[in-house]
Amino acid sequence: MPQPPLDRIDRRLLDALQRDARLTSVQLAERVGLSPSPCARRIRRLEQQGWISHYRAVLDKSCLGLGITIFVQVRLSQHQDVLVERFEAAVRDMAEVIDCHTVSGAFDYLLHVVTHDLPAYERWVRRLQKLPMINTVDSSFAIRAVKDDGPLDLDALRGPG
Repeated sequence: MPQPPLDRIDRRLLDALQRDARLTSVQLAERVGLSPSPCARRIRRLEQQGWISHYRAVLDKSCLGLGITIFVQVRLSQHQDVLVERFEAAVRDMAEVIDCHTVSGAFDYLLHVVTHDLPAYERWVRRLQKLPMINTVDSSFAIRAVKDDGPLDLDALRGPG
């Protein structure tokens, strides 16, 4: 069932929460021009309708010693349901993999991987390569993040209509 469209205040609330989810209802209300109670009700509605899926803290990878970011493309040797499910379960259990997407093109999956250093990456990729359904693994090491974890610009990304 399609979601009701977001109005200007909803978009401003979502934008503010993306930038700082620790803002209080009072602070949010001030930013969008509402009183705190209607603001809190709107936020609750946005959560209930699924516009807001969850809240989390974004950690600094370098402070945690996670100095290497790698984008890994994976091609499976076979695409039988049981093998796909085993691969996806294995990836979900790998702490180094912070995102995994099925993709179109020459590869089947794109993994976003973080590790402490090259030896840690080598240990991880050897674990990955031991999976029986793996055909090809192609890795690209990130040199530097130009834009990382930016908020969604709800006005610029609006669809037609």
